[in-house]
Parts: sequence; C-alpha cells; structure tokens
Amino acid sequence: MKNTGRCKELLTDGAEVILECSDNPARKTKYDLIAVYKNGMLINMDSQSPNKAVGEFIPRLFENVTLIRPETVFGSSRIDFYVEAEGRKIFMEVKGCTLENEGVCKFPDAPTERGVKHLHELIKACESGYEAYIFFVIQMERAEYFTPNRETHPEFSDALKTASEKGVKILAYTCKVSPDEMVIDKPCKVIL
Repeated sequence: MKNTGRCKELLTDGAEVILECSDNPARKTKYDLIAVYKNGMLINMDSQSPNKAVGEFIPRLFENVTLIRPETVFGSSRIDFYVEAEGRKIFMEVKGCTLENEGVCKFPDAPTERGVKHLHELIKACESGYEAYIFFVIQMERAEYFTPNRETHPEFSDALKTASEKGVKILAYTCKVSPDEMVIDKPCKVIL
C-alpha cells in the first residue's frame, strides 16, 4: 500500500478497492492498493499521487511559471516544490488527505513529526523573504471543508495555525478521482 497513514476508516471488511498490478519480480507483493470506495465515493490512497497532481497543477496556480523544482532543500528539510513565477520565489509543501467524515476532511490521520518540522521550515522560508504554501490535496471529489486533525496530532494543528499567522498560505483542493488518475479540481474551505 502506497500510503503511510493509518487509513482505518477506509480499509474496513468488505471495502471495494482498486489495485494496480506490478510485474516486478523483486517485489514481495504483486499489487499496490491505489484507491478505495467509501459510501460510493472513490478515494485515492496512493501517497505519490498528491505531489504528481500538484506538480501538474502549479502552472494553473501561478502566472508565468519559469521554474518548478521538486524536492528542494531548505534549512534541514526537503520541501516538495520550489517555484519561480514573475519574480516570486515560492516554497510549497504538499500533504495528501484521505481522512473524511461527513464532509469534513482532516490531516493528519496519524501523528506526523515530519509534518510539524515542514511547517517550521515554511515559517523560516517566509522570514527569509520567500512565499510559502502548504497544499492539502483532498484525495476525493467531495468535501465541505478541511481542518487540521487536532484529536490525532494537536502539535500539528498548533503548528499549522502558527504558520498561517506567520505568513504561510494554506491551500486545500478536492480532486477528480478515477481508477486511473487523480487530478486537482476545486478549492476547499479551510477552517483552523
């Protein structure tokens, strides 16, 4: 399974899933779990999909993009994207969100010290004159709003609020999801 979260609310007995076959003889398993249906909605579970989708979406997000560099070191972290556009210098960290309950999407679904560290690095980027974004990719089509998951990791929730107060911009977008692809779709309201 290409997902580091717990996903216990999705991987229930009898859940209908989408698998991808691999012909790699060195693998322990022949399949990857790509997506799962929950209440008729397909949720992408591939942890590599959010970065791929955001990489394709960046030229629609910023005008006149001249550089998109993935996995760029800033401070003591690798930030998912460094972007240059019309004189703007931007760091962007991407987080995939699969946790949904009654239209409310939350991140993280498991404690993430790495996520807290990334938020602190984004704050430092702002303080150093860069623009900084955290982009929550909601790996499903429907969501009323996004909020940090205080119950699972209060430190991440606090760090996200602090980051917002210090200039880090928070984006959340839903995605169109099919068995074959996931594409960024619509902005989603964020409630801290």
